[in-house]
Amino acid sequence: QVQLVESGGGLVQAGGSLRLSCAVSGSIFSINAMGWYRQAPGKQRELVAEIISSSNTNYADSVKGRFTIFRDNAKNTMYLQMNSLKPEDTAVYYCGAIDGAANLYWGQGTQVTVSS
Repeated sequence: QVQLVESGGGLVQAGGSLRLSCAVSGSIFSINAMGWYRQAPGKQRELVAEIISSSNTNYADSVKGRFTIFRDNAKNTMYLQMNSLKPEDTAVYYCGAIDGAANLYWGQGTQVTVSS
């Protein structure tokens, strides 16, 4: 089992920055990949960024060049640095992880609101 707890969401003006954190506990060594997802009202949950290793990351086109995903293995924490935020980035952001048995785990979500 893997437990994920997000933090760092909030209200920010357009052009501002936020850093989301995802604290990981449990069977950490079973995790193959992790990612950040978001879900805006009335829309499906979408992948924002994923990290498989420190050198293997992928981003949605809408956030490339503005968001950075990274991990601090010593702290068992994954981050999403979000810069140049836009109103369309407003959503609930979820941390997700998948283990070697293809089990998918989710955090509780954290709200990010970007005002224009």
